[in-house]
Amino acid sequence: MPKITYVSSTGHTTIVDADEGTTVMRAAIANGVDGIFAECGGQTMCATCHVYLDDQFTQSFPAVDEDEDEMLEATACDRLDTSRLSCGLVVTDAHDGLVVHMPESQR
Repeated sequence: MPKITYVSSTGHTTIVDADEGTTVMRAAIANGVDGIFAECGGQTMCATCHVYLDDQFTQSFPAVDEDEDEMLEATACDRLDTSRLSCGLVVTDAHDGLVVHMPESQR
């Protein structure tokens, strides 16, 4: 079971066990992680699950597609090279130790 570390904008960390095949967003919601709202329920339509991937994991997920790219332009906080929507990041055993940083705001 992969472990994901969520780091808030203030530096608070929460480590959760994520089921393989779930998304980074769903693992956060299921474990009460603050900072991910997921208002659209994971449909790539709201950008309230925006996260910054730790550098070592940026290449471990499929590239940003057109829908995600469009939504990343509408995030509440700055888009960075490591910005992703957590609703589209499906976790596998290869993501054990994944670290994601939450932006200061999602709205």
